Amino acid sequence: MVRGFEDVWRPPSSLSRAWPEERYRPPRDLRARLARLVRKAPEVMVKVTGRTRDPSHLEAHLRYITRNGELPAEGAAGLLCDDRDAMLDLAKDWAFRNLADSHRRRGAPFSVSLLLSMPAGTDPHKLQDAARAFAEQTFGARFDYVFALHTDTPHPHVHLSVCAAGAGGVRLNPKKADLEAWRQLFARELRARGVEAEATPRRARGVTRKSERTPLRKLRERAEAGRGGFSRVHRAGLIDAVRQRSSESTGPWMASLAARRIRTAALYAAQARLMLTSSDRADRQLADRVMAWLETMPSAETLRDKRAREVSGRAPQRSGHIERSPRR
Repeated sequence: MVRGFEDVWRPPSSLSRAWPEERYRPPRDLRARLARLVRKAPEVMVKVTGRTRDPSHLEAHLRYITRNGELPAEGAAGLLCDDRDAMLDLAKDWAFRNLADSHRRRGAPFSVSLLLSMPAGTDPHKLQDAARAFAEQTFGARFDYVFALHTDTPHPHVHLSVCAAGAGGVRLNPKKADLEAWRQLFARELRARGVEAEATPRRARGVTRKSERTPLRKLRERAEAGRGGFSRVHRAGLIDAVRQRSSESTGPWMASLAARRIRTAALYAAQARLMLTSSDRADRQLADRVMAWLETMPSAETLRDKRAREVSGRAPQRSGHIERSPRR
């Protein structure tokens, strides 16, 4: 392995205190992960979709994920909640735990809602099995939880709700790096069930622009369909884009994004060149695929850049070209 290459996949920050035993570990099988990356294996989604703040909010959320008790929900130790009364009892239990928790600050959430999702075409039952294993490994010994499978959209997904009051007075407060670790675990559980899946940070794929938040995306789509006005955030972004259209200046943060994108590509290229020297034909073939994949890596573009490009009608520019090494 090229020195420093493991930094490509390193989580962006430290994990929260709720998972003190977790530490970043470099991938055990570098070649397998590189192969999944270059063939663009589906990326898993593990996303915090919200937090409940009071008993009525908690009850409403649990009724929502079970469609008011019509969908069966599974909890820790295989506990099955298959009707509305069982859901209401669970909501009361979690609310009591939070209200009785002396470590809870005012306004702290009663529960944390997660969404576990995969692209259309994924076997929903294997997704559910992977979600069950993920929830047990991640929360089983510390936090109570309940999850339900939804198949009413092309993308099968699991809604997982976790009680914020944990064992020993620990409060659930996931950070960005926790979500990265959870994505990797969920992807491993899917692969263990024969589902092609990967969980790499955006920057490992050369992606610098964050995805649009779901509420803002829905507001924008409604506005574009003529069913409402654009959000203040979207309007402000368009105004900012118009201003940027007349100026090519970029701040230090943009320079940092571009430098990181170039360093990431350079590390991939160095690793590929190293693999080209291998006596193993499979390594050399993988190196060729990595170099070809690098040619498709997106540029260092922010959301503001995207809007400015749309306003001006310019095509996106590549942020650097990686020279191919001769085949050995």
